[in-house]
Amino acid sequence: MLDTIIKGGRIIDGLKGAPYNGDIGIKDGIIVEIGSKISTSAARTVNAEGAIVTPGFVDIHTHFDGQVSWDDKMDPSFSHGVTSVVMGNCGVGFAPVPPGGERELIEVMEGVEDIPGTALYEGIPWGAWETFPEYLDHIDSREYTLDIGTQIAHGAVRNYAMGERGRQNESATDDDIAQMRQIVGEALQAGALGFSTSRTIGHRDIKGRIIPGTHAADDEIMAFADVIKETGKGVFELIPAGAVGDLEMMGGEQSSYEEEVDLMARVSRHANCPVTFTLVQNADYPNLWKKVLETVEDYNSKGARLYPQVASRPIGVVTSLSSYHMFQRRETYLKIAHLPFEELLIEMRKPEVRAAILSDKDVPHEYLGSMTASVHILLQGSFERLYEMEDPVDYEPVDEKSFANRAKATGQSHDEFMYEFLTGGNGRRFAIVLGSNYYDGNQDCLHEMIMNQHSVTGLSDAGAHVNMIFDGVAATYQLIHWARDRKRGPLIPLEHLVHKQSYKNANLYGLSDRGSLEIGKRADINVINHEGLKLGPLGVFNDLPAGGSRILQPSKGYIATFVKGIQTRSQDEDTGARPGRLIRS
Repeated sequence: MLDTIIKGGRIIDGLKGAPYNGDIGIKDGIIVEIGSKISTSAARTVNAEGAIVTPGFVDIHTHFDGQVSWDDKMDPSFSHGVTSVVMGNCGVGFAPVPPGGERELIEVMEGVEDIPGTALYEGIPWGAWETFPEYLDHIDSREYTLDIGTQIAHGAVRNYAMGERGRQNESATDDDIAQMRQIVGEALQAGALGFSTSRTIGHRDIKGRIIPGTHAADDEIMAFADVIKETGKGVFELIPAGAVGDLEMMGGEQSSYEEEVDLMARVSRHANCPVTFTLVQNADYPNLWKKVLETVEDYNSKGARLYPQVASRPIGVVTSLSSYHMFQRRETYLKIAHLPFEELLIEMRKPEVRAAILSDKDVPHEYLGSMTASVHILLQGSFERLYEMEDPVDYEPVDEKSFANRAKATGQSHDEFMYEFLTGGNGRRFAIVLGSNYYDGNQDCLHEMIMNQHSVTGLSDAGAHVNMIFDGVAATYQLIHWARDRKRGPLIPLEHLVHKQSYKNANLYGLSDRGSLEIGKRADINVINHEGLKLGPLGVFNDLPAGGSRILQPSKGYIATFVKGIQTRSQDEDTGARPGRLIRS
């Protein structure tokens, strides 16, 4: 007898095969039968008629490194069909950590990934591990809604091995490199899925300091490639200098994007390993992404294994009165910012308070160059690319919908228009700055990136940027926008999208037991009402440790999600099951 039969669904197998109608039989967490009509009896049946059936999605770019310590639900990923995640990206993480050395790692994570430091101090059981293998063991002792794998982060390794010299990005000595090699080698042997680093000066800690590893010399980078070669394990994940432009306002990047791709090709060929890296359209060179894809094609034809990691949609920074906004550094606002939200809204609607805030100058940020300071500057200067998040959200809006054009039409200044928007209605409206991947005013560049044979889909940043970006819903967004609702350009076949965010991502990280609907594979499965699939309104929730806030966006349309044959979601609700475990390489 089977444990479960999923009957009558439209099967999209993850292998880019044409969709077909059929049943799937599950036994002991494994897919054991697939056919047009399975006659074997089963303990339970899930009716999938009219729905699509896909592999569980594999999100390879998350930052749950702290959240795994206090949470077993793992949203936002859990609510969007994701059954396996990879964290430890961008060179930031929490292991290894010297005794009493948590502050330095928290300041890096808070600065780079916009995760409240208070939540990280309170929610993580500091002292439960020191080494990376001990960190894996801690995760291994817990249960989750989905499977969790992690990479070892360059910033944490450098901090542990070199201390203040590492944090100051001083050159590593031979002894430093030898110690770091040993740490990374032990991590890979213990089950780390790879090694990650960041080389962009845009990644800074909460005080605006460039994070450890940013300026590592080539010999240090190649030493980590050596370790991957020696162990025969691991992906090399990298945020290149120039990924989002020259960053001249921060002093300028250390090298060009083209030079970074050359370095990554050397790493890949030397270590015989896959290298995945961030690729987005940036404002300084809006067509550079095309050249990068051509260069990747050339390098891969000569033996490299480069996988540009591309987003599902424009990289958008959101703004609302309950998160980041352009008035948060105004002197009058700072005097009332401590008030509970409803009281704050009443105050801001008073004519005299409105007049004072609009006439105030900004109080300089304590840490110039930090993420929060940079976001504040961005929100003040992006009116041409700022759009209201309507319901339903238009993720490919035309220029006429920009706040700059709407303010002009009403005869208001930018400040006046934004103030009315933030304090209008119930005070909980959101707007979004559409930046990277939207400099042409459409998503055509994303279509080409997603369709490219070498790219992988990622960059969801699930678990990070909790008050400014909500791309953790990427898996759901792809199925809605790219496969069904896009109006301003071509759609993408469902089988291509599912392949990218299941089998191809699993294969990149060597997770050969999942990612496709095949006999003998893990029963990580989604049953989705694709016609009715939708994203709900954004909301701010104070559910992080120490009352920290985060933005979440719910989904509707997931009939069922299974992890290793156990149903974790039913009709968009948590079943309470926690079959997820640590993934070791």
